[in-house]
Amino acid sequence: MVKRLRKVADYVNTLSDDVEKLTDAELRAKTDEFKRRLADEKNPETLDDLLPEAFAVAREAAWRVLDQRPFDVQVMGAAALHLGNVAEMKTGEGKTLTCVLPAYLNALAGKGVHIVTVNDYLAKRDSEWMGRVHRFLGLDVGVILAQMTPTSAGWPTTPTSPTAPTTSSASTTCATTWRTRSTTWCSAGTTSPSSTRSTPS
Repeated sequence: MVKRLRKVADYVNTLSDDVEKLTDAELRAKTDEFKRRLADEKNPETLDDLLPEAFAVAREAAWRVLDQRPFDVQVMGAAALHLGNVAEMKTGEGKTLTCVLPAYLNALAGKGVHIVTVNDYLAKRDSEWMGRVHRFLGLDVGVILAQMTPTSAGWPTTPTSPTAPTTSSASTTCATTWRTRSTTWCSAGTTSPSSTRSTPS
């Protein structure tokens, strides 16, 4: 698995020079381009097909918006999440930034992506902090807090990438939201409908 992830990171790196040359507008336009390629009736591509390009775009956006460029190990972790694996990362290794990449990629399918963290503080912080990258790329970002209900959250539909804590009442809200829009979600542990394991950043 590690060798496979290393190849993914290497491929993403080969795209960096071209992506770096894009203007902000051209970088943002990549989101619509990717969506069109996924929806192409004659020759549709898959999320796996788009992974290297989408990761390169999201990484460049993170650099421009946050002044943070995901390292290769974070790209590898991001690929592991997208492929449905549990990726355990220690405090300080960059789980938060790692999740930006698979969340962006999976959001391109239009089904919504949930990023789950451990408490309200981190949910709010990360929706504002890392959400800047997704907003820059044209995605909607929301946050689910423990005291919210689906009605009080104020969303007629789920944002592309909401962030939620793993508290019990918020989990109820998440469950309601997932039933209505999406079975795909991303946390610091996974980007597939399976169990997660994580420590807070």
